[in-house]
Amino acid sequence: MLSSLAPVRLEAAPVTAEPLAVLQPVGRLIDAGGPVIVVLLGMSVLALTVAVAKLWQFHALELHRLQTVRHVLALHLEGESTRALEVARRCRNPAAAVLAQAIRGQHHRLPTTMVREEVERASHAVVVSLRANLRLLEVTASLAPLLGLLGTVLGMIEAFQQIAQAENAINPSTLSGGIWEALLTTAAGLSVAIPVVAVLNLLESRIERFTHGLHDLTTRVFTTDLSQDLPRVTP
Repeated sequence: MLSSLAPVRLEAAPVTAEPLAVLQPVGRLIDAGGPVIVVLLGMSVLALTVAVAKLWQFHALELHRLQTVRHVLALHLEGESTRALEVARRCRNPAAAVLAQAIRGQHHRLPTTMVREEVERASHAVVVSLRANLRLLEVTASLAPLLGLLGTVLGMIEAFQQIAQAENAINPSTLSGGIWEALLTTAAGLSVAIPVVAVLNLLESRIERFTHGLHDLTTRVFTTDLSQDLPRVTP
């Protein structure tokens, strides 16, 4: 009875999606905008790479968390400098390492001026490392709109050249097509610059908050808290 059954053929469904179909809009954009679009795309890729790398760096260093660093300072002010240094070694926030240098200087009774200079040098090195590669985002944010405007100007020049060559036989569709292609580069430049400016301001604000917190913590190692009443010294 099984031999009477006709064999069933399984045919694979035709694949209609092309592997590179996603890149077709990019290709059309490059054809319409020309070399300016290529430059803007390259700048956007570099800016995206830097932004992701910096966000990952800040997250890995726990830059937004200073609770552990404040705990290190509190232990030192309570006279437990050895325990404070142990906690600082386990902290990933770079402010803990800078604060540990100040604690070691006081623990070994080194001159305050020398310890302050070393702490300032270490603080400056940390901030410089956090600001590394941000210059690329600044350049992208400032150059992307200008490049888009340059592409628009070049496109408008080409469109008006077509008008001059056509004389009386002006095709409105050709003219409008040249104008929208020219304006495309300005839109692309703004599309690159706006998110880069937003990310740059976010990174700058995090670095500014961290720098203020680092300066506050390292300064409190060498100073006395005057917000509370000091114990009265009896003669």
